[in-house]
Amino acid sequence: MNNVTPEAIESAIETKADALDATFDIVTRQEAHDAALEALRGDIAEVKGRLDKVGRTALRPMIGGGETPPELKGFVDGYLRLGRETELKSLSMGSAADGGFAVPRQIDAEISRRMVKISPIRSIASVVQTSTSGFRRLISTGGTASGWVSETAARPDLATPKLAEIVPPTGELYANPSATQAMLDDAAFDVESWLADEIATEFARAEGAAFVSGTGTNQPKGFLVAPTALQNDATRTFGTLQFIGSGNATGFDTTPEVKLIDLVFATKAALRQGAVWVMNSTTMASIRKLKAADGSFLWQPGIVEGQPNRLLGYPVVETEDMPDIGAGAFPIAFGNFKAGYLIAERSTTTILRDPYTNKPYVQFYATRRVGGQVLDSDAIKLLKITT
Repeated sequence: MNNVTPEAIESAIETKADALDATFDIVTRQEAHDAALEALRGDIAEVKGRLDKVGRTALRPMIGGGETPPELKGFVDGYLRLGRETELKSLSMGSAADGGFAVPRQIDAEISRRMVKISPIRSIASVVQTSTSGFRRLISTGGTASGWVSETAARPDLATPKLAEIVPPTGELYANPSATQAMLDDAAFDVESWLADEIATEFARAEGAAFVSGTGTNQPKGFLVAPTALQNDATRTFGTLQFIGSGNATGFDTTPEVKLIDLVFATKAALRQGAVWVMNSTTMASIRKLKAADGSFLWQPGIVEGQPNRLLGYPVVETEDMPDIGAGAFPIAFGNFKAGYLIAERSTTTILRDPYTNKPYVQFYATRRVGGQVLDSDAIKLLKITT
């Protein structure tokens, strides 16, 4: 201890002080780094918020994907927002007799996609696009045009097949969504998505009812409006749907599962591939409670999200336009609607911008011609509440 000089002691104290100062310096730098990082995150969030607020229109992907086509940009920014028809005429956009314009294919395709999701019958029926309102289809209703012969035998005359002409009744479907000019002037307002959603929702609501119970006068003819009979496919007149009685005048009898099974197997085996049940939610609530003789439920709920519920192994499509259970009603339909019901439509939707009728609102009068009719009467069976 006596060998330690004052200079050595002072040097040791300075070394420890330098180490302590270095420790404080590291803490200070870490705090400064954290503060700078937090400030940077705040700046990024602020910039993102501004972009979302004022640049959403430029940043979002267009309906058609990729670069915005001139006709879509002119239609949305020129006609829908500002009402400038000259831009559309210079792009050779289709013009209707009443002054409306055919919507670009990107928006029209989006309307069609959303209608399929919303309209239950459209999602399961056969849909054809036509360029005219007078669509016709010939289908064979009987007879034969084939036979067996040997290699060198003469080919005998065959019976002429019987043909039926299907001409779906059509009508003009329209929707009239409205927006204020202030909404249209707002760059953050997604005009094309809003318009596609509004038109698709109104079209689907109106056509959904027509496909089920439409009169056929200036609108599709619903499948419940078709003539019905008890006869099976071999003896029933073409165009007439077969029904099976429930066994009770006001509801189901004591063995409703038997009637449902009869309904399934009254349909030809080939048509049962892809067949579905169609009923409204009130009827579904009653059917869900039905049990077989062994106590098991006839209803099979979908296990995975998006998977349809099943009844006797076949998917159930919920259609609120179907009637409730009641005397003389047809609350349940079963069949292959792809083969059984035809929807014919002119795919092009036309829109007329109207800023005058209901000021201060700008109305968009959208129209599309749609027709529908039973195609193959063997493909759809009905359950009737009757004895």
